[in-house]
Formats: sequence, structure tokens, C-alpha cells
Amino acid sequence: MSGFKKSKLDLLVRVRYNNPLPAPPFPPKLLKIPTNPSRYARPEFIAELAYEAPLPMVVDAECGMPLDLGKWDCLWEENADKSALHPSPLNKPELDPEDQFLVSDSFATPGQLTNGALSGGPSTGSPGPGTAHVPWLRKTEYISREGIHRSQALQDAKHTNDVVIDVSRAAQIRDVEASFPSTDEPFDLASLKHPSKPGITAVDSFDILPDSEIWANAYDLFKFSERPGERPLDTEDPRLDCAILRPMESDGDHFLAYYLTRDDAPADLFKDSRFLDDSKNPVTPFFWVRDYETVKIEQDVPNEFLLVLDHGDLPPTPTVNGGVLERRAKGAYYKNLERKITLKKKRVNKHETVAYTDKWDVINLSHALLSSEEAEERGETLAEVMDPMFLFSRAEAEGDADGDVEGDVQVDEHAVPAESDASPLGEATVEVAT
Repeated sequence: MSGFKKSKLDLLVRVRYNNPLPAPPFPPKLLKIPTNPSRYARPEFIAELAYEAPLPMVVDAECGMPLDLGKWDCLWEENADKSALHPSPLNKPELDPEDQFLVSDSFATPGQLTNGALSGGPSTGSPGPGTAHVPWLRKTEYISREGIHRSQALQDAKHTNDVVIDVSRAAQIRDVEASFPSTDEPFDLASLKHPSKPGITAVDSFDILPDSEIWANAYDLFKFSERPGERPLDTEDPRLDCAILRPMESDGDHFLAYYLTRDDAPADLFKDSRFLDDSKNPVTPFFWVRDYETVKIEQDVPNEFLLVLDHGDLPPTPTVNGGVLERRAKGAYYKNLERKITLKKKRVNKHETVAYTDKWDVINLSHALLSSEEAEERGETLAEVMDPMFLFSRAEAEGDADGDVEGDVQVDEHAVPAESDASPLGEATVEVAT
């Protein structure tokens, strides 16, 4: 077959093969197969023919409803009798027998109609008001609920129309204050009931307050397809509390590099170093583990928060500058989430010739004091929950900014910006080792 060469004539001349078999010595025989003729009378056989055949719809200018205006002389003569065109309410003309059902009381009840005609007896379905009665359709739960909801809405509307609502200013202030009951009033926990789990009872109550300690930070929720690190699921891993996710890019592909400490001791030391002095701040090495790629990113997370239940019984915590951080009152402190990101392991391509050049194998991380600009920005964010006049001050600042844009601005070239004290809260400085 390797030496066979296809001729170009096959593309031009069709090869015809002869049939050497002789003709059968007997004529063809028809076999009788018993079948039911009704199977050929089903509508499926002519459905396609019916769809393809155009319907001869001949519509005249009067749309099939001819109107002979010559029957009313009052339309053509000035002093003609108009009683035929405008009958008197006291002397109504007799209706045609075919139109009698249009003015009958039973026509207002849709349950008395079947396929557009008036049924002889009362309806057995007892449909609600405004619900069409369909005898060949099973009465589902949605149809029955529709009638009940409409009847209840009509009854509620009748009751609300009879009530006189006080819309005075004093009444509005009273209703607004009544919607905020005092939280200082004592209440019984046994009287609280769960909306969907009746067997659950309340054991304690907390005031819901914004968490001012972490309000200036932005938090993202990362979901891993499987537990990161090399340890099994039944082994506790304290290193996961202080892992590093570094954004990376390679040939337009965005992913995250994941870093962990080698042992538990450096991770614990790094978490304790947040409350140490800057001069005693150690450097913690984080080693690259693997790369992760994003599967799903939710930018708007309106109804999910970080919630911290603080019983107010912890001892005071020393700060970096030598002070003491007093414990806050008992409460449930919340902080909103910025984004939700789902991650999965990035597949390692062994045949990839060009690796991304910005890869760091080790990150030496330590805490440092905030700069004046960072402290100012952090203070502005904390003002949202710490300053009671934040909304008014922001409105005034926006108004002043608009006025500065419209007017002239004078700049002193020799002015030196004032330096502010750095905040004890710190950020991470990175040293790269490759």
C-alpha cells in the first residue's frame, strides 16, 4: 500500500463498478404486515402539513364587521329622530337573543364560563374572584393561593380605608421614636423565639456595634478548594492565620502566590510581634508554597460581616508605645467584607519554557510604623464610626472643595508640611531573597 499512488484521473472520471449478480428468477413479493389503520390517522402525521399550508385569511376594510350607516337617518338628516341611535334609558330596545348573556349577572363570574360559553350549572371548582375556571386543568396550589390572597387583599383594603391616619408632625415624630425601643429596658431571654427553630432558646444578648479596632482595615474572604499547606486535615496548623497572598502576573494571566512559614514557632512569634516595640521587632521568613488562581470574585458583599463576640472580661493589652489598651464593653462587633474570592490550585506546566521572572522564593516580613500620610488616611476611615459629626463634616468638606475649585488658589512655595505622630498600628515591609 505504501507504493500505491493515487491517480489524478479519479478526481475527473467516476469509476463505475458492474454488478455481476443475475436478476432474481421470480417477481418481487409484497408481505402483508398486520397493523392498526388508526395509527395513520393521528394528528402528528398532518401537523407539519398544517404548519406549512398558509391560512387564507381574507380581511376586508371593515375587519369582518360590516357597519351600514344608512340605517340611521339621523346621521344624514338634521331634524331626524335620534332615538334609534341614542335610545332613552327609560325605553331600552330589546337585545338580540345571542347577546342576552353579555348583560346577565352570571357573566361577571368567570367560573360560570367554559371555553367562552355560559355553562348550564354552577361551577364545581369554586374559583376565587378574578381566577378563570379551566375544567381540563388541575387546580394547583398556585391557583388556589391566588384566589385566597386576592380576597384577603380586598378585605384588608376595606379595613384600611376606614382607618384615619394622623400625618401631623408630632405624630410622625412619635411613630419614629416608637420604632426605636430603648435597649436599656430589661427583657426576658426566655420570651425570645427563633423564627424557624422553635427548639432553640437564647442564652445571652449582645449589643451590635461597629468594630473600631479593625474598621480602617479592608478584609477579603478567600475560599480554598482544599486546605492549603501540606499538613493533614486532622492536624492543627497555626501557620494559616498569618499566610501571605501576593498578586502575580505572567503573560496576562493573573494569579496569587501563597507563602507560609516553615514551622509553628516563627508564625507564633510573628503574631506576637504586633505588640512589641519597633526596635525589638523580629524579621520572619515566609517561604513560597504554591500558586493559586481565582475562580470567582464577588465585588459586592452587602450582607456578610466579620463578627466578634466580646464578653468584655479580657485583661488590658499593652501597646507598642508603652500604653495600655483598655478592654471595650461587652458586645458583638462587626466589620463588613470588601470581596469574596474563590481560589483553586494553579496547574503546574512542566513544559512551560518561560517562567514568570517576578517570583519570590522567600519573603522576610517585619512590622513598621505607619507614615504620616497612612496615619491620616486611617484616621479619616475611623471617623466613620468614631466621629458623631462625620456626615456633617464630610458635607462641609465637599462644599469647601467646590468653593476652592471655583476661586483662586495661592501656594506658598516655602511652606513645610507639618509632621504628625505615627500610629502604633503597623504595616509590613518586605525584603526579597531570591
